[in-house]
Amino acid sequence: MGETMLEMLEIGPCDNPYQMGFLTGQRFSNKIRSRLSTDLVLQNQLLPFAKTPESQALIKALTINNQKKFPKYWDELLGTAEGSGVPMILINFRKEILPFLPKSTAANSNADTSLYNTPDDCSDVLVVSDSMAIAAHNEDANVALVGHTYIIKATLPNGLSFVGYTYAGELPSCAFGFNSNGLSTEEWNPSSHYRAPRLRPHTLDTAFTLNSVPPSEAEIVAGGIGRNFISRDLLEATSIDDALSKIQSSEVSVGHSYNLINIGTRRILNVETASRNRVSVHEVGATPFFHANMYLHLQVEQVDDDNSKSRQERAAVLPKRSKDDFLSLLGDTDHNRYPIYMTGPTLYTLCTAMIDLDDKTLSIIEGNPKNGKVAYIFSMSSKELSHRKINQ
Repeated sequence: MGETMLEMLEIGPCDNPYQMGFLTGQRFSNKIRSRLSTDLVLQNQLLPFAKTPESQALIKALTINNQKKFPKYWDELLGTAEGSGVPMILINFRKEILPFLPKSTAANSNADTSLYNTPDDCSDVLVVSDSMAIAAHNEDANVALVGHTYIIKATLPNGLSFVGYTYAGELPSCAFGFNSNGLSTEEWNPSSHYRAPRLRPHTLDTAFTLNSVPPSEAEIVAGGIGRNFISRDLLEATSIDDALSKIQSSEVSVGHSYNLINIGTRRILNVETASRNRVSVHEVGATPFFHANMYLHLQVEQVDDDNSKSRQERAAVLPKRSKDDFLSLLGDTDHNRYPIYMTGPTLYTLCTAMIDLDDKTLSIIEGNPKNGKVAYIFSMSSKELSHRKINQ
C-alpha cells in the first residue's frame, strides 16, 4: 500500500463535546467521507440492513441505551457527523449490528463478501518483569482502513488530556490510547531525525490497547452498550482501577479484550468481557503474555478463528526476551496464510504501538515493526527534556 503520513489533530479545551466532535469531523472530513464511501461493511451490509423493518428495533435500542449512558460521547459523535457532513451512527455500532444481520443480506450483495466478512484481528504481547515492562500491539484491520486513520490529541475543560488512535468516522479510540494530566509530544521527522521539545511535565494515568474476540451468536445480546463508547470512556479514566470499573459497569452486546496499562505502578491487566456482565481479569507478570483474537481465560462459547489460533501458536515458539524480540514477533511473516504481521489482501497491519512502561513512552511504528519507521513518540515521563537529534 502507498505510504501515508499519520496525521494528528490537537484540539481543546472546547466549550462542549459537540464542538470537539464538530471540529474533528471538519478537520478530517475528506478521510471520513473516503472511508465511509469505500467501506464495504457499511455499503453492502449495514446500510441495506438499516433500511429494513427488522433493523429498526435494534438500532433504536442501541441509540437509546448508549445515548442514555454516555450523553457526552453521543453529542461528540453527532458533532463529528455534522462536521464531516456524513452520518456515522451505523459504523460506530458495526460490531453490535453485524451479528443480527439476516444471512441473506450478504448473500444478496453483488460484492465479493471475502473482502468484508472478516473480523478485526489484532495481536498483543505483554510482559511485566524485573528487567522490562512492555505492551506491544499490532493494529490490524480490513484493508479499507489503510489511509483512513488519524490521531486525536485532546485537552478537556477539566484539564485531562488524551491521545487516541482513531478510525475515520469513529469515536476515539477503538484501537489504543492513553490519558494524562498534561501531554507533550515528540514528533519524529525521519528526514531530519529531529524531535520537538517536550513542553511541560505531566503524569500518566491510564493507557490501553484493544483486541476483538469472537463470542458465538448465543453469547451476544441485542441493544447493549457499544464497544466504541466504552473505549471512548476509557480515555477519561482516572486510574487503572477506574478503567476496570468502567468496563465492568457496562452491559455490553458483544465481548472484547482490553489491555489496561498503568505506568506509575508498572501494572498491565488483560480484561476479557462478554455480555451479561461477565468479566475475567488476568494480571500480566514475568511470563510474556500473547493475545490474539480468542478468549484465553474467560469461559465463553466462541467461534473458532484459524487466523487467531495460527498467530497464537506461532507466538508461542518465538523468543520474547527483549523489546527487539517483541518487535520481531509482531513483524513475523512466517505463515503464508495467517502471518502475525499482515499485508493483505483482506487484513492489514495499520501500525504497531510500543508502550514501554520504564522508558515511559508510547511509540507508533509504521511498516513492519522489525524495520518500520517511527511516526510518533509520545512521552509519558514527568521529567522535562530538551530537544535532541536522533541518529539511526
